[in-house]
Amino acid sequence: MSTEGRLRWLLRRGMKELDVLMERYYAQRWPSAPPDEKAEFLRLVTLAEDPDIWAWTMGYADVPAEYALIIEQLRVYR
Repeated sequence: MSTEGRLRWLLRRGMKELDVLMERYYAQRWPSAPPDEKAEFLRLVTLAEDPDIWAWTMGYADVPAEYALIIEQLRVYR
């Protein structure tokens, strides 16, 4: 599977709302995102759990420092 194909697969989350959020980010921000933001996004979709991502993005929980940049960007697309 190509790197892009793998990433598209990782965007498919367990929550429809999170799927929409991730797809919006990927379509609108990913192409122009700087490398450090892309790396953080890849770590997020690979390592973080869906309920945590949702809570951080919606402001229901404190965002861990290692995901602060990407969660800030994801909030733009909620």
